Amino acid sequence: MEKEKVPQDKSNLTANNVKELLYATDENGDYTTTLSTGWEPKSIALSNSIDEINERIAEAKLQVQIGEVSPICYYMERSKMDLTILASYVGMWKWRVKRHFKPTVFAKLSDTILQKYADAFEISVAELKNIKTD
Repeated sequence: MEKEKVPQDKSNLTANNVKELLYATDENGDYTTTLSTGWEPKSIALSNSIDEINERIAEAKLQVQIGEVSPICYYMERSKMDLTILASYVGMWKWRVKRHFKPTVFAKLSDTILQKYADAFEISVAELKNIKTD
């Protein structure tokens, strides 16, 4: 793509004044870098993925509120983590972290283990134990 033809469409990136670095050809046909604020197809894909993430966060919060899962599930989704990533952050086996998703098991966790989760989510232990219901 030629440098002058690099898309500058409005996207989710423009809201935060972020630009993406792309490669394009200059007037001599040599590759060079240029900045783009985005282009419509990428903006649509990004918006769809953000919507899906927000739905997963809302679903996890509802599951916590009705007692199906522990707050760890909600904060894992909110932090855009999966089981593998969370397990590596807290230094535990995946099966053990998954076991902590059970509300009865979560209620018995020590403060040391809760602190590991709180550190991974960059929140306090009190926030981990009590999700805001607003």
